[in-house]
Amino acid sequence: MTSAQTPDTDVDTAIDVHVENVGGISDADVTLRPGVTVLAGRNATNRTSFLQALMSALGSEHVSLKGDADEGRVDLSVGGETFTRTLERAGSSVRTGGTPYLDKPELADLFAFLLESNEARRAVARGDDLRELIMRPVDTAAINAEIDRLKEEKRSIDDELDELDSLSDRLPELETRRTQLADRIEETEAELEAAREELETADASVQRSREEKDSLDNKLDALGDARDELESIRYDLETERESLDSLRTDRDEVEAELDAADGEEEVDVTKIEAELDRLRDRQQALDSTVKQLQSVIQFNEEMLEGTNEEIAQALRDDENGSVTDGLLADSAVVCWTCGSEVDEGDIEATLDRLRELRQEKIAERRSLKQEVSEQQSRRDEVRNATREYEQLERRLTSVEDEIERREDKVEQLQERRAELKERVTELEDEVESLEDETYSEVLDRHKDVNRREFELDRLRDEKREVEAELEEIERRLDDREDLEAEREEINEELEELRTRIDRIEREAVTEFNEHMDEVLSLLEYRNIDRIWIERTEKRVREGRRRVTKNSFDLHIIRSTDDGTAYEDTVDHLSESEREVTGLVFALAGYLVHEVYETCPFLLMDSLEAIDSNRIAALVDYFASFADNLVVALLPEDAQALDDDYRRVTDI
Repeated sequence: MTSAQTPDTDVDTAIDVHVENVGGISDADVTLRPGVTVLAGRNATNRTSFLQALMSALGSEHVSLKGDADEGRVDLSVGGETFTRTLERAGSSVRTGGTPYLDKPELADLFAFLLESNEARRAVARGDDLRELIMRPVDTAAINAEIDRLKEEKRSIDDELDELDSLSDRLPELETRRTQLADRIEETEAELEAAREELETADASVQRSREEKDSLDNKLDALGDARDELESIRYDLETERESLDSLRTDRDEVEAELDAADGEEEVDVTKIEAELDRLRDRQQALDSTVKQLQSVIQFNEEMLEGTNEEIAQALRDDENGSVTDGLLADSAVVCWTCGSEVDEGDIEATLDRLRELRQEKIAERRSLKQEVSEQQSRRDEVRNATREYEQLERRLTSVEDEIERREDKVEQLQERRAELKERVTELEDEVESLEDETYSEVLDRHKDVNRREFELDRLRDEKREVEAELEEIERRLDDREDLEAEREEINEELEELRTRIDRIEREAVTEFNEHMDEVLSLLEYRNIDRIWIERTEKRVREGRRRVTKNSFDLHIIRSTDDGTAYEDTVDHLSESEREVTGLVFALAGYLVHEVYETCPFLLMDSLEAIDSNRIAALVDYFASFADNLVVALLPEDAQALDDDYRRVTDI
């Protein structure tokens, strides 16, 4: 192995690639550098094999082992790090291992590795669904799940903000009540002070024996205490009964919600999970089938183009060498499985059927993804309903326990109230027997003082409760700004998620149309005025439903010699025009999905259908979008490129 390379390679920026047993390469070492690298050579000089090896080191699975080898390896040294991909034959397939550059190569496979079999590149010529290909890397199910999560979080914040609005509306009422209570306390304090002065005056005017006065005072004190406690019991009873009424109302509401929930159809989550597992298994099987079909199609396309020199050589070395050599010499198509002559049209027809089957499997996979998303949403709804039902049951139990506790408390208070009423009656009778006409005034003054003291205590307690509630509301209202900011962030996230798919579609169309206009202007195709994509809506069947989906319609505008414009079809494009259109479509995906952020390479191959000057212009144009552009060209095409571009002429 040798490699002819442009001298003066900067060691710090050099990109070293070591290849063993990949495609037609037994052993090769190639040094690239940032910018454009041209792999110049005739057909069957391992240029495509090297590109596939480089793809493999970057993470792609589209690679084949050398026919006579059981193991292969690619080492890629870039930016001071080395990445390795190992290949091992496992029956009829190849098992890959190692630590490639990319963990997820799907974007690069679609939009950065632009070999002849690249899906994005071939999509235009085959009339594939261009929108499906652009949107394939976008995980719509994950986007919808995140939207559902954010909507639930936003609902929770909205509920909390509604509660804060209700509390805010209550503030004026509480502040007014606090002011009223402060005024009432002040009035009651003045009234109590006056009542005490009157009691002292009345008490001083009474002339009794000390024993009689002390006895009556004791009875009056006991009576005052009993009345205070009785009034407190009455207040507590009123409070407990109000709480009971509120709790019973809550219980009725919860029971009504539970009754409504009981009436809904019960869904077994395990059945949904089982269906999800079945759908995922089917989706995985379809992924494998699509991949296998792609490999088969790619292999046969390469064989039809005669790019696999190793297998062609094996046919030449067949034991019926003279017949086979004759067929090959006459450029006849020889079957690479049995060595017999086969009509090229039959092979093309078989490839068309395989491509149609692959498209059918892709469509079925897309439908399955939608079904998986629907089943996931249904499962989440059932789980939420079950969780809400269980919460209602717990809440009902809690309310019923609280009702029972308060009913016991009411019963105890009623018993105590009855005891106190009896005690107050007894004390009043005893006091009445001790007082005379003059002393009854003292008793009345005592009663008045006791009543006002109790009223004053009650007012102070109520004022403290109002102030505590005001403080709690103000504390919670301090959180409003943070909650509103959080809700705004969620709204922005939701808007971004809801518009992400639409934005990617719009950007893809814009990128394609703008770059297609620029490329057509550079390449100067004489009778093509414009090639552009229009984003439209179509009614399609998805699973068991008909839905509206966006579609990409490719338009080709030509003009006649007299300047009349008309719309043409893809079928009428020349091979050169189709290749350029496919490459620009792949470039649009490369830019929209920002593949350049994760993959430092853009690879191009099989440009022979385009003339040399246009290839040079196309390479110059694509070079501005990638740090490393590696392109395989025939020697005569490579001559048209800038001499400053690095050449590799022997692999």
